[in-house]
Amino acid sequence: MPLFIYKSKPHGNGPAAMKKDTIDKLIGRIDHIKEEDLQRFFVKLAEQQGFFQQVFEAIQEGLILLDNKGKILFVNKAALKLFDKERGQITPDDFCIFLGRDCSWDTIQQSQTAVSRDTEIFYPEHRFLNIFISPIGSKNQGHLVLIRDETPRHKKNAENIEAERLNALTLLAAGVAHEIGNPLNSIGLHLQLLARKAKQLPPKYRTDMEELLKTAESETTRLDVILKQFLQAIRPTSPIREPYNIETILMEVLKLLEPEIQQRGIQINTDLQPSLPILSLDPVQIKQVFYNLIKNAYQSIPPEGGTILLKSGYTDDSVFVTVADTGCGISPEVMGSIYEPFLTTKSTGSGLGLLIVRRIVKEHGGSITLASQPGQGTTITVFLPRVERTIRLLPSSIPS
Repeated sequence: MPLFIYKSKPHGNGPAAMKKDTIDKLIGRIDHIKEEDLQRFFVKLAEQQGFFQQVFEAIQEGLILLDNKGKILFVNKAALKLFDKERGQITPDDFCIFLGRDCSWDTIQQSQTAVSRDTEIFYPEHRFLNIFISPIGSKNQGHLVLIRDETPRHKKNAENIEAERLNALTLLAAGVAHEIGNPLNSIGLHLQLLARKAKQLPPKYRTDMEELLKTAESETTRLDVILKQFLQAIRPTSPIREPYNIETILMEVLKLLEPEIQQRGIQINTDLQPSLPILSLDPVQIKQVFYNLIKNAYQSIPPEGGTILLKSGYTDDSVFVTVADTGCGISPEVMGSIYEPFLTTKSTGSGLGLLIVRRIVKEHGGSITLASQPGQGTTITVFLPRVERTIRLLPSSIPS
């Protein structure tokens, strides 16, 4: 008698109930079913199992299925990638460790409740994960583990927070320019008038007064520079691009900073790649980038002297310039917030230099990498996109 010709009503709801009803009837009539019908049924089950396995493998979230004894029945590729392990190597301890010390696999099995927790891992990659463990069925048939990679969402949130912070700084800039800039100009003007009056004082008073006025003027000038840097760091400006050789910019910056570098007894070493590709950039803005980076480099070197290495090169996609110094380096605590405004390790710094550098490089479609270690110097590499990128083709399979 054929297997699938009966017309009984299915119990329950959905395909799972229908499949269970079919299996129950199959078991009840096992002695009366022909061999070819039984074979056809199991072939159908195998096809369905293969289909669901393909679906689970295509899911981007990590998926692990366990039986009621904690034995892993299935692991998809996404889970293997997250844990950096092969099939058969994953155990319940691998994901329970992310649920906290108060949570073990035994407690999960006994409680029979769903558990969800966000966690952060650092190996094999720095990621933010959400671990969700849920029991299957009402009779402790096993557990389903879903591992969702929340890293893109965290990254997007961080970008949104940074954008909101810069927008807030931009709104603040207008007020700062008005509330500080105008009084600062007035103070500078009155200091100049006082300096003229001081020249009419008797010599015994004139020297002390001129020294005090000189200090006041110097501090006023420094405040004016900080104010201008602040406005420049947050005010959006579109690059005025033109074809330019970045080596020309580096030479101009070195010539400009040469007197102060020589005065400090610092040696400049260059390893510049000849015939660098021409870039489409704003020469004024990019000149400011390397002016800030080289100045930061020699200011971090102790008085006994050191070296700065300028290295350039190019890849298929970009031209890069590296500025490496033998200075004091940057601590891990500062590295985490190195681009924060007004964060500086120098007593006279404004903490806006790197913020300006990053903004200019980003507006040019480039990127920055920074590596540093306390006492061993800092290496900063700027990548700028090429005008014409090299297209790599796959080797031809047609024999010549």
